[in-house]
Amino acid sequence: MNFIVQKFGGTSLSSDDLRAKAAAKIAGARQEGYVPVVVVSAIGRLGDPYATDTLLSFAQDSGNELPPRESDLLMHCGEIISGVIMAAAIQKTGCPAVFLTGAQAGIITDSSFNNARILRINPENIIRHAREGKVVVVAGFQGVTAEGEVTTLGRGGSDTTAAALGVALDAAQIDIYTDVDGIMTADPRIVNDARPLDVVTYNEICQLAHEGAKVIHPRAVEIAMQKGIPLRIKCTFSDAPGTLVTSREEVFKGAIDITSDRTITGITHIQDITRIKVVTKDAGDVPDFQKRIFKAMALAGISVDFINVHPEAVFFTVKNTVAAKAVQILVNMGICPEVLPDCAKVAAVGAAMTGVPGVMAKIVEALAEEGIQILQSADSYTTIWVLVKMEDAGKSIRALHEKFSREM
Repeated sequence: MNFIVQKFGGTSLSSDDLRAKAAAKIAGARQEGYVPVVVVSAIGRLGDPYATDTLLSFAQDSGNELPPRESDLLMHCGEIISGVIMAAAIQKTGCPAVFLTGAQAGIITDSSFNNARILRINPENIIRHAREGKVVVVAGFQGVTAEGEVTTLGRGGSDTTAAALGVALDAAQIDIYTDVDGIMTADPRIVNDARPLDVVTYNEICQLAHEGAKVIHPRAVEIAMQKGIPLRIKCTFSDAPGTLVTSREEVFKGAIDITSDRTITGITHIQDITRIKVVTKDAGDVPDFQKRIFKAMALAGISVDFINVHPEAVFFTVKNTVAAKAVQILVNMGICPEVLPDCAKVAAVGAAMTGVPGVMAKIVEALAEEGIQILQSADSYTTIWVLVKMEDAGKSIRALHEKFSREM
Protein backbone atom coordinates (compact mmCIF):
# COMPACT_ATOMS: atom_id res chain seq x y z
CA MET A 1 0.00 0.00 0.00
CA ASN A 2 1.28 3.44 -0.93
CA PHE A 3 0.92 5.20 2.42
CA ILE A 4 1.31 8.92 3.02
CA VAL A 5 1.22 10.35 6.55
CA GLN A 6 -0.48 13.74 6.86
CA LYS A 7 -0.15 15.56 10.18
CA PHE A 8 -2.36 18.56 10.98
CA GLY A 9 -1.52 20.96 13.79
CA GLY A 10 -4.06 22.39 16.19
CA THR A 11 -4.41 25.72 14.38
CA SER A 12 -5.35 23.80 11.20
CA LEU A 13 -8.32 22.13 12.93
CA SER A 14 -9.85 24.89 15.05
CA SER A 15 -13.02 25.51 13.00
CA ASP A 16 -15.41 23.70 10.67
CA ASP A 17 -13.99 25.64 7.71
CA LEU A 18 -10.40 24.74 8.54
CA ARG A 19 -11.27 21.09 9.09
CA ALA A 20 -12.95 21.11 5.68
CA LYS A 21 -9.71 22.44 4.16
CA ALA A 22 -7.77 19.66 5.89
CA ALA A 23 -10.28 17.08 4.60
CA ALA A 24 -9.76 18.45 1.09
CA LYS A 25 -5.98 17.88 1.44
CA ILE A 26 -6.68 14.30 2.48
CA ALA A 27 -9.04 13.78 -0.47
CA GLY A 28 -6.39 15.18 -2.78
CA ALA A 29 -3.85 12.63 -1.53
CA ARG A 30 -6.35 9.82 -2.21
CA GLN A 31 -6.90 11.10 -5.74
CA GLU A 32 -3.14 10.96 -6.30
CA GLY A 33 -3.13 7.26 -5.41
CA TYR A 34 -1.92 7.50 -1.81
CA VAL A 35 -3.40 5.80 1.24
CA PRO A 36 -3.55 8.62 3.81
CA VAL A 37 -2.93 8.09 7.50
CA VAL A 38 -3.84 11.31 9.31
CA VAL A 39 -2.23 12.44 12.57
CA VAL A 40 -3.89 15.23 14.57
CA SER A 41 -2.86 17.55 17.37
CA ALA A 42 -5.22 18.95 19.98
CA ILE A 43 -7.44 21.74 18.66
CA GLY A 44 -6.15 25.28 19.13
CA ARG A 45 -3.86 26.82 21.73
CA LEU A 46 -4.08 28.04 25.32
CA GLY A 47 -7.50 29.63 25.83
CA ASP A 48 -9.21 27.47 23.22
CA PRO A 49 -11.59 25.02 24.96
CA TYR A 50 -9.88 21.74 24.08
CA ALA A 51 -6.23 22.77 23.77
CA THR A 52 -3.76 20.78 25.87
CA ASP A 53 -2.62 23.83 27.84
CA THR A 54 -6.26 24.79 28.49
CA LEU A 55 -6.99 21.35 29.94
CA LEU A 56 -3.94 21.58 32.18
CA SER A 57 -4.82 25.10 33.26
CA PHE A 58 -8.36 24.00 34.14
CA ALA A 59 -7.05 21.20 36.36
CA GLN A 60 -4.44 23.38 38.04
CA ASP A 61 -6.54 26.53 38.61
CA SER A 62 -7.46 25.48 42.13
CA GLY A 63 -3.84 24.83 43.04
CA ASN A 64 -3.91 21.12 42.26
CA GLU A 65 -0.55 19.48 41.59
CA LEU A 66 -1.09 16.74 39.03
CA PRO A 67 1.22 13.73 39.25
CA PRO A 68 2.87 12.96 35.87
CA ARG A 69 0.76 9.85 35.29
CA GLU A 70 -2.51 11.70 35.88
CA SER A 71 -1.44 14.72 33.83
CA ASP A 72 -0.80 12.38 30.88
CA LEU A 73 -4.31 10.96 31.25
CA LEU A 74 -5.65 14.52 31.10
CA MET A 75 -3.39 15.79 28.32
CA HIS A 76 -4.10 12.92 25.93
CA CYS A 77 -7.79 13.89 25.87
CA GLY A 78 -7.18 16.88 23.57
CA GLU A 79 -6.01 14.71 20.68
CA ILE A 80 -8.91 12.29 21.18
CA ILE A 81 -11.43 15.13 20.87
CA SER A 82 -9.62 16.47 17.83
CA GLY A 83 -9.36 13.05 16.17
CA VAL A 84 -13.01 12.13 16.61
CA ILE A 85 -14.12 15.47 15.15
CA MET A 86 -11.66 15.19 12.26
CA ALA A 87 -12.83 11.67 11.42
CA ALA A 88 -16.39 13.02 11.30
CA ALA A 89 -15.29 15.85 8.98
CA ILE A 90 -13.72 13.32 6.60
CA GLN A 91 -16.83 11.13 6.66
CA LYS A 92 -18.90 14.22 5.80
CA THR A 93 -17.09 14.32 2.44
CA GLY A 94 -18.33 10.79 1.69
CA CYS A 95 -15.07 9.04 2.54
CA PRO A 96 -15.08 6.33 5.24
CA ALA A 97 -12.86 7.20 8.22
CA VAL A 98 -11.97 5.70 11.57
CA PHE A 99 -10.27 7.24 14.59
CA LEU A 100 -7.61 5.43 16.65
CA THR A 101 -5.99 6.50 19.90
CA GLY A 102 -2.25 6.10 20.20
CA ALA A 103 -2.78 2.78 21.97
CA GLN A 104 -5.22 1.53 19.32
CA ALA A 105 -2.70 2.53 16.64
CA GLY A 106 -0.10 0.27 18.27
CA ILE A 107 2.24 3.01 19.55
CA ILE A 108 4.26 1.53 22.42
CA THR A 109 6.41 3.87 24.54
CA ASP A 110 8.65 3.77 27.57
CA SER A 111 7.21 4.82 30.94
CA SER A 112 8.60 8.38 31.07
CA PHE A 113 5.33 10.17 31.73
CA ASN A 114 5.03 13.64 30.11
CA ASN A 115 8.05 12.98 27.87
CA ALA A 116 7.88 9.37 26.70
CA ARG A 117 9.83 7.97 23.77
CA ILE A 118 8.34 5.62 21.22
CA LEU A 119 9.88 2.15 21.49
CA ARG A 120 8.02 0.44 18.65
CA ILE A 121 4.83 0.57 16.60
CA ASN A 122 2.62 -2.35 15.63
CA PRO A 123 0.70 -0.94 12.64
CA GLU A 124 -1.52 -3.98 12.03
CA ASN A 125 -4.69 -2.21 13.16
CA ILE A 126 -3.95 0.76 10.92
CA ILE A 127 -3.24 -1.48 7.94
CA ARG A 128 -6.43 -3.51 8.53
CA HIS A 129 -8.62 -0.39 8.47
CA ALA A 130 -6.74 1.01 5.46
CA ARG A 131 -7.36 -2.21 3.51
CA GLU A 132 -11.06 -1.73 4.19
CA GLY A 133 -10.84 1.60 2.37
CA LYS A 134 -10.97 3.84 5.43
CA VAL A 135 -8.88 6.91 6.13
CA VAL A 136 -7.26 6.22 9.50
CA VAL A 137 -7.04 9.21 11.85
CA VAL A 138 -4.54 8.74 14.68
CA ALA A 139 -4.20 10.80 17.85
CA GLY A 140 -0.78 12.42 17.90
CA PHE A 141 1.30 13.11 21.00
CA GLN A 142 0.36 9.90 22.79
CA GLY A 143 1.08 6.22 23.23
CA VAL A 144 0.86 3.50 25.80
CA THR A 145 3.37 1.48 27.77
CA ALA A 146 3.62 -2.30 27.49
CA GLU A 147 1.69 -2.39 30.77
CA GLY A 148 -1.16 -0.30 29.34
CA GLU A 149 -0.36 3.07 30.96
CA VAL A 150 -1.20 6.12 28.83
CA THR A 151 1.80 8.35 28.06
CA THR A 152 2.43 11.57 26.17
CA LEU A 153 5.46 12.37 24.05
CA GLY A 154 6.31 15.92 25.17
CA ARG A 155 6.15 19.15 23.20
CA GLY A 156 6.07 18.55 19.46
CA GLY A 157 4.92 15.00 20.11
CA SER A 158 2.42 14.93 17.25
CA ASP A 159 5.26 15.55 14.79
CA THR A 160 7.08 12.62 16.37
CA THR A 161 3.97 10.44 16.03
CA ALA A 162 3.73 11.30 12.33
CA ALA A 163 7.37 10.51 11.67
CA ALA A 164 7.30 7.25 13.61
CA LEU A 165 4.15 6.11 11.77
CA GLY A 166 5.78 7.06 8.48
CA VAL A 167 8.70 4.78 9.29
CA ALA A 168 6.49 1.94 10.59
CA LEU A 169 4.30 2.05 7.46
CA ASP A 170 7.24 2.63 5.08
CA ALA A 171 5.35 5.68 3.81
CA ALA A 172 6.22 7.39 0.57
CA GLN A 173 6.15 10.79 2.27
CA ILE A 174 5.29 12.56 5.52
CA ASP A 175 3.43 15.87 5.15
CA ILE A 176 3.40 18.24 8.13
CA TYR A 177 0.62 20.81 7.71
CA THR A 178 0.98 24.10 9.59
CA ASP A 179 -0.21 27.70 9.32
CA VAL A 180 2.81 28.85 7.27
CA ASP A 181 3.93 28.13 3.70
CA GLY A 182 6.97 26.09 4.74
CA ILE A 183 10.34 26.57 6.38
CA MET A 184 11.23 30.26 6.23
CA THR A 185 14.66 31.84 5.91
CA ALA A 186 13.91 33.64 9.19
CA ASP A 187 10.97 34.35 11.48
CA PRO A 188 8.63 36.47 9.29
CA ARG A 189 7.47 38.33 12.40
CA ILE A 190 11.02 39.68 12.70
CA VAL A 191 12.21 39.81 9.06
CA ASN A 192 9.70 41.29 6.63
CA ASP A 193 11.32 39.79 3.53
CA ALA A 194 11.76 36.27 4.95
CA ARG A 195 10.74 33.72 2.35
CA PRO A 196 9.90 30.02 2.24
CA LEU A 197 12.62 27.56 1.25
CA ASP A 198 12.02 25.04 -1.52
CA VAL A 199 14.26 22.35 -0.05
CA VAL A 200 16.45 21.78 3.00
CA THR A 201 18.45 18.83 4.30
CA TYR A 202 17.49 16.79 7.34
CA ASN A 203 20.55 18.13 9.17
CA GLU A 204 19.69 21.73 8.36
CA ILE A 205 16.12 21.49 9.61
CA CYS A 206 17.29 19.67 12.74
CA GLN A 207 19.67 22.54 13.46
CA LEU A 208 17.01 25.16 12.70
CA ALA A 209 14.54 23.37 14.97
CA HIS A 210 17.03 22.92 17.81
CA GLU A 211 17.97 26.59 17.55
CA GLY A 212 14.47 27.99 17.85
CA ALA A 213 12.54 27.41 14.62
CA LYS A 214 9.18 25.99 15.71
CA VAL A 215 7.77 24.57 12.47
CA ILE A 216 8.68 20.94 13.21
CA HIS A 217 10.14 19.07 16.17
CA PRO A 218 13.76 17.94 15.63
CA ARG A 219 13.01 14.45 17.00
CA ALA A 220 10.53 13.92 14.16
CA VAL A 221 13.16 14.86 11.59
CA GLU A 222 15.69 12.50 13.15
CA ILE A 223 13.21 9.61 12.98
CA ALA A 224 12.33 10.24 9.33
CA MET A 225 16.01 10.64 8.46
CA GLN A 226 16.83 7.14 9.77
CA LYS A 227 14.81 5.60 6.94
CA GLY A 228 15.26 8.41 4.42
CA ILE A 229 11.54 9.21 4.19
CA PRO A 230 10.99 12.67 2.68
CA LEU A 231 9.21 15.24 4.81
CA ARG A 232 7.28 18.15 3.39
CA ILE A 233 6.24 21.16 5.46
CA LYS A 234 3.06 22.60 3.92
CA CYS A 235 0.29 25.08 4.68
CA THR A 236 -3.25 23.89 5.33
CA PHE A 237 -4.66 27.17 4.02
CA SER A 238 -2.97 27.32 0.61
CA ASP A 239 -1.77 25.20 -2.29
CA ALA A 240 1.84 26.33 -1.91
CA PRO A 241 4.27 23.42 -2.49
CA GLY A 242 5.92 23.94 0.90
CA THR A 243 9.43 22.90 1.87
CA LEU A 244 10.87 19.49 1.06
CA VAL A 245 13.15 18.01 3.73
CA THR A 246 15.43 15.32 2.37
CA SER A 247 18.99 14.01 2.46
CA ARG A 248 22.03 16.08 1.60
CA GLU A 249 22.85 13.61 -1.17
CA GLU A 250 19.47 14.21 -2.83
CA VAL A 251 19.83 17.97 -2.53
CA PHE A 252 23.34 18.24 -3.88
CA LYS A 253 23.51 15.45 -6.46
CA GLY A 254 21.42 17.53 -8.85
CA ALA A 255 18.20 15.51 -8.65
CA ILE A 256 16.62 18.51 -6.95
CA ASP A 257 17.07 21.96 -8.41
CA ILE A 258 18.90 24.03 -5.83
CA THR A 259 21.46 26.78 -6.27
CA SER A 260 24.93 25.60 -5.41
CA ASP A 261 25.94 28.92 -3.84
CA ARG A 262 23.38 28.88 -1.00
CA THR A 263 25.81 29.22 1.87
CA ILE A 264 23.19 30.01 4.51
CA THR A 265 19.80 28.31 4.64
CA GLY A 266 18.21 30.26 7.46
CA ILE A 267 18.64 32.47 10.51
CA THR A 268 16.99 31.52 13.78
CA HIS A 269 17.29 32.28 17.47
CA ILE A 270 16.60 31.27 21.07
CA GLN A 271 15.93 34.01 23.59
CA ASP A 272 15.48 34.33 27.36
CA ILE A 273 18.80 32.76 28.27
CA THR A 274 21.43 33.73 30.84
CA ARG A 275 25.18 33.59 30.35
CA ILE A 276 27.26 32.42 33.29
CA LYS A 277 31.01 32.96 33.48
CA VAL A 278 33.24 31.24 36.03
CA VAL A 279 36.87 32.32 36.31
CA THR A 280 39.08 29.24 36.66
CA LYS A 281 42.65 30.49 36.26
CA ASP A 282 43.29 30.57 40.04
CA ALA A 283 41.34 27.40 40.85
CA GLY A 284 44.34 25.10 41.32
CA ASP A 285 43.46 21.85 39.55
CA VAL A 286 41.63 23.54 36.66
CA PRO A 287 40.42 20.38 34.87
CA ASP A 288 38.94 19.01 38.10
CA PHE A 289 37.36 22.39 38.86
CA GLN A 290 35.77 22.50 35.40
CA LYS A 291 34.49 18.95 35.84
CA ARG A 292 32.86 19.80 39.18
CA ILE A 293 31.03 22.78 37.68
CA PHE A 294 29.34 20.78 34.93
CA LYS A 295 28.73 17.74 37.14
CA ALA A 296 26.92 19.98 39.64
CA MET A 297 24.69 21.33 36.87
CA ALA A 298 23.94 17.81 35.62
CA LEU A 299 23.08 16.50 39.08
CA ALA A 300 20.65 19.40 39.52
CA GLY A 301 18.96 18.58 36.20
CA ILE A 302 20.03 21.88 34.63
CA SER A 303 20.68 21.76 30.88
CA VAL A 304 23.65 23.90 29.86
CA ASP A 305 24.28 25.22 26.36
CA PHE A 306 26.69 27.41 24.39
CA ILE A 307 29.68 26.08 26.31
CA ASN A 308 33.11 27.67 25.91
CA VAL A 309 35.88 26.21 28.08
CA HIS A 310 39.20 28.06 28.38
CA PRO A 311 42.12 27.70 30.80
CA GLU A 312 41.17 31.03 32.40
CA ALA A 313 37.36 30.77 32.41
CA VAL A 314 34.30 28.68 31.65
CA PHE A 315 31.29 30.18 29.86
CA PHE A 316 27.90 28.56 29.46
CA THR A 317 24.25 29.51 29.15
CA VAL A 318 21.08 28.32 30.87
CA LYS A 319 17.45 29.28 30.49
CA ASN A 320 16.46 32.40 32.41
CA THR A 321 13.96 30.31 34.36
CA VAL A 322 16.69 28.18 35.99
CA ALA A 323 19.43 30.80 36.19
CA ALA A 324 18.88 31.59 39.87
CA LYS A 325 19.07 27.89 40.73
CA ALA A 326 22.30 27.47 38.73
CA VAL A 327 23.89 30.51 40.38
CA GLN A 328 22.93 29.30 43.87
CA ILE A 329 24.54 25.93 43.19
CA LEU A 330 27.78 27.65 42.20
CA VAL A 331 27.67 29.94 45.24
CA ASN A 332 27.20 26.88 47.47
CA MET A 333 30.37 25.50 45.90
CA GLY A 334 32.25 28.65 46.92
CA ILE A 335 32.20 30.07 43.39
CA CYS A 336 31.26 33.66 42.59
CA PRO A 337 30.07 33.60 38.97
CA GLU A 338 29.57 36.54 36.64
CA VAL A 339 25.96 36.51 35.45
CA LEU A 340 24.50 38.21 32.37
CA PRO A 341 20.74 37.62 32.08
CA ASP A 342 18.42 38.25 29.12
CA CYS A 343 20.60 37.13 26.25
CA ALA A 344 19.73 35.55 22.89
CA LYS A 345 21.50 32.90 20.86
CA VAL A 346 21.34 33.70 17.15
CA ALA A 347 22.24 30.96 14.67
CA ALA A 348 23.12 30.99 10.97
CA VAL A 349 22.47 27.51 9.56
CA GLY A 350 23.58 26.08 6.22
CA ALA A 351 24.82 22.68 5.07
CA ALA A 352 26.87 24.33 2.33
CA MET A 353 28.95 26.54 4.64
CA THR A 354 31.39 23.71 5.38
CA GLY A 355 34.82 24.71 4.13
CA VAL A 356 33.62 28.05 2.77
CA PRO A 357 35.93 30.86 3.91
CA GLY A 358 34.62 34.19 5.09
CA VAL A 359 31.26 33.20 6.60
CA MET A 360 32.25 34.23 10.12
CA ALA A 361 33.81 37.41 8.75
CA LYS A 362 30.48 38.37 7.20
CA ILE A 363 28.63 37.64 10.43
CA VAL A 364 31.01 39.82 12.46
CA GLU A 365 30.82 42.54 9.83
CA ALA A 366 27.01 42.52 9.72
CA LEU A 367 26.71 42.84 13.48
CA ALA A 368 29.50 45.40 13.79
CA GLU A 369 27.75 47.60 11.23
CA GLU A 370 24.74 47.66 13.57
CA GLY A 371 26.86 48.27 16.67
CA ILE A 372 25.97 44.87 18.13
CA GLN A 373 28.41 43.27 20.55
CA ILE A 374 29.10 39.55 20.18
CA LEU A 375 29.31 38.10 23.68
CA GLN A 376 30.27 34.56 22.62
CA SER A 377 30.50 32.51 19.45
CA ALA A 378 30.79 28.89 18.40
CA ASP A 379 30.52 26.90 15.19
CA SER A 380 29.99 23.45 13.70
CA TYR A 381 30.01 22.13 10.14
CA THR A 382 26.53 23.51 9.48
CA THR A 383 25.97 26.27 12.04
CA ILE A 384 27.58 29.40 13.45
CA TRP A 385 26.16 30.73 16.71
CA VAL A 386 26.59 34.13 18.30
CA LEU A 387 25.37 35.25 21.71
CA VAL A 388 23.99 38.78 21.94
CA LYS A 389 21.93 40.77 24.40
CA MET A 390 18.24 40.01 23.99
CA GLU A 391 17.50 43.62 23.17
CA ASP A 392 19.73 43.18 20.10
CA ALA A 393 18.21 39.87 18.95
CA GLY A 394 15.77 41.23 16.36
CA LYS A 395 18.32 43.65 14.97
CA SER A 396 20.90 40.85 14.76
CA ILE A 397 18.54 38.53 12.88
CA ARG A 398 17.61 41.24 10.39
CA ALA A 399 21.27 42.22 9.89
CA LEU A 400 22.37 38.65 9.20
CA HIS A 401 19.40 37.95 6.93
CA GLU A 402 20.21 41.03 4.88
CA LYS A 403 23.94 40.22 4.74
CA PHE A 404 23.32 36.71 3.41
CA SER A 405 20.13 37.39 1.43
CA ARG A 406 21.87 36.78 -1.91
CA GLU A 407 23.24 33.47 -0.67
CA MET A 408 20.00 32.04 0.75
